[in-house]
Amino acid sequence: MEGRESHRPVRHPRKTQKVHVSYEVANGEEGKDAESLRVPVWEPQNWQQQLANIRIMRSKKDAPVDQLGAEQCYDASAPPKTKDQVTAGAMQRLRARGLTVESILQTDDDTLGRLIYPVGFWRNPGSKVKFIKQTSAILQQRYEGDIPASVAELVALPGVGPKMAHLAMAVAWGTVSGIAVDTHVHRISNRLRWTKKTTKTPEETRKNLEEWLPRVLWGEINGLLVGFGQQICLPVHPRCQACLNKALCPSAQDL
Repeated sequence: MEGRESHRPVRHPRKTQKVHVSYEVANGEEGKDAESLRVPVWEPQNWQQQLANIRIMRSKKDAPVDQLGAEQCYDASAPPKTKDQVTAGAMQRLRARGLTVESILQTDDDTLGRLIYPVGFWRNPGSKVKFIKQTSAILQQRYEGDIPASVAELVALPGVGPKMAHLAMAVAWGTVSGIAVDTHVHRISNRLRWTKKTTKTPEETRKNLEEWLPRVLWGEINGLLVGFGQQICLPVHPRCQACLNKALCPSAQDL
């Protein structure tokens, strides 16, 4: 009513508290403030220059792995002196008989052993022949003669480890699921100090590498280092004088 004082409560503006929210950067895409939100990650010293030098040394792609690796194992042009060449020879002999799950299961153990020799110690318990037969039966029963499309299912197969599983994912399914680490990658990663500490197994090396190496490089690193290990960074008597990383390699003076 006119002339009467209002008794309605007076509302004072509420003080707002600023909340700072950090967002995780997904799929390698960096937002406007991504750099300020990035958690510092350990990485080895000089690794980018070392990698660039290895690429130069591997530019001819003339190592055994380049002709006889997982993707090219049908090539029998080279004499069987390395693991890649031995495996390629075995693949040639198996293909000649018809390399299918059904043909493997129909082949007796002695014949299969001769076909894959000298891959592994096929006469020993837990042999390659036993694993091949067991895996073939599983592929026939569970996967209609195909191979699994996940690392978890692949490593569950007899005789299949993480290295082979990640290679299979890349070659068969076109998916980079992880870094395939064999003895070459394991040895070179430790020599270059690409691991936080000395690792004792290839699987330990894989986990260390995947903690810091950009994912975009995971698919490349296996073939790159395997060939480098076959030609220059040899297990015994490495050719350090011919290596472009001789001034950058922490192990060069000790080898």
